[in-house]
Amino acid sequence: MIRINLLKPEKKEIREEPGVPPPEYKEKKKLPIGTLFILFLVILIGVLFFLQQRAINKEQNLLEKAQKEKNELQYVLVKLEKLEKQKNMLEKKINLIQQLKSRQDNAVIIMDMLSKNIPEWVWLTETTYKPQGIQIQGNALSNNLIADYISNLNESPYFDNVNLLSSTQRKTQNNQYLEFSLTANYSPPSSNSNDNSKKEKK
Repeated sequence: MIRINLLKPEKKEIREEPGVPPPEYKEKKKLPIGTLFILFLVILIGVLFFLQQRAINKEQNLLEKAQKEKNELQYVLVKLEKLEKQKNMLEKKINLIQQLKSRQDNAVIIMDMLSKNIPEWVWLTETTYKPQGIQIQGNALSNNLIADYISNLNESPYFDNVNLLSSTQRKTQNNQYLEFSLTANYSPPSSNSNDNSKKEKK
């Protein structure tokens, strides 16, 4: 004959003794201090890495922005450089035109004064104008005529220091003449000092 006990088994009462922890408390283990320190250190490193990465991303964004602005301004810089070259070229052309214009005016005055002061039986073959002076070449029938021409040029308000470089006897068929070369300093009309010196000489 089998007996079945349908009653719940009674729980054994465990008396807690003073100073002795219950079994449930004994099963819980405390985390060691070293593990907590490592965990804190890992969290701190993660936070620092995040902040560092954020700063790097910010710097990269600023660098990309600056590079973009530089690329946008590159066209303006190229345009300014091109305009500067054009400006320099125009200034050179203007200076050249002014120099040519001043020389043209001087050439007209020089030729006019050389023609007005030339004696009879003296004719010019070539005249070279340079900033440092004028070179005159021509022919004459005698040395006296050349001397008269030099005297006339020295008395002119536009010339001074007229000097004879050479005088050579030439002969063609039955004609004889002297081939001469002179140098002189040209004083522009705006030079009042030379005009005053000419008046003092007179």
